[in-house]
Amino acid sequence: MLTTAILIYAAAMTLANLSVAHFGPWVSPINAFVLIGLDLALRDWLHVRLRAWQMGALIASTGALTYALNPAVGMIAVASACAFSAATLVDWATFVRLRGSWLFRANGSNVAGAAVDSLIFPTLAFGALMPHIVALQFVAKVCGGALWAWALACTSRTTNTSR
Repeated sequence: MLTTAILIYAAAMTLANLSVAHFGPWVSPINAFVLIGLDLALRDWLHVRLRAWQMGALIASTGALTYALNPAVGMIAVASACAFSAATLVDWATFVRLRGSWLFRANGSNVAGAAVDSLIFPTLAFGALMPHIVALQFVAKVCGGALWAWALACTSRTTNTSR
C-alpha cells in the first residue's frame, strides 16, 4: 500500500501541475478539490509512514517529473514545489501537535497546509496575487482533503495510527 500511495501522490501532483499549465488558473479550484485534496490527505497518511527527508524527496521529484514531462511548465513546477514544501512544513507541524484520531489530525493540518499552499502556488505560478483563486483553492482543498482523508481512514484503518 505504501508504494501505491507514493505513486498516486506523485501522479496526482504531476497531473495537477500539467493541467494548470495547459488550462490556466481557472482549473485550479477543480484541481484543488480532486487532486490536491487527495495529495493533502495522502501527505498526512505518508507522514506516519515516511521520514521527513523522504517526503521532501517525493515533493522535489514530483516537481522534477512535471518539468521533465513538459519543460514549458517550468514556473508551474517551481511554484508547486515551493508551495508544497512550505505547506508540508506547516501541515506536519500542525499534524504532530494535534491530538486525537488520525482523521481529526489530518483534517486540522489540512486546513493549515491548504491556506499556505493556496496563497503561495497561484501567486508564484501566475506572478500575481489573485484573491478569488486563492479563496476558491482554499475551500476546495479543505473540502477535497476532508473527503479523501475520510476515504483513507475508512479503507486503511489509519484512524488509530499515531506518532
